Amino acid sequence: MGSRLFEEIIDMKKFLLVAVGVAALAASACSKGPECTQEIAAKKAQDMAAALQAAITKDPSKAADLTAKAQAVTAKYQGATTLDEACKAYDELTATFKG
Repeated sequence: MGSRLFEEIIDMKKFLLVAVGVAALAASACSKGPECTQEIAAKKAQDMAAALQAAITKDPSKAADLTAKAQAVTAKYQGATTLDEACKAYDELTATFKG
């Protein structure tokens, strides 16, 4: 039982690292797009983090699967240079976590 809990905690930490990577993506976006401002991106980041926490709390066994999905979205937007792209990444991640 303790081993399983430890594995879930490790999975959650990996998952949170992916989320931090997406946050870094938004921070590195160098130009403002017409639809997404810094404030909107920050709100989307908060919504994504809340969806992540809710998904892991609801079913910790899905942490590894959600981590893989989050990594795929992060890789897709890795070269993003606008806040619009960062907002799209947050939206995709939030949908994945709520899905």
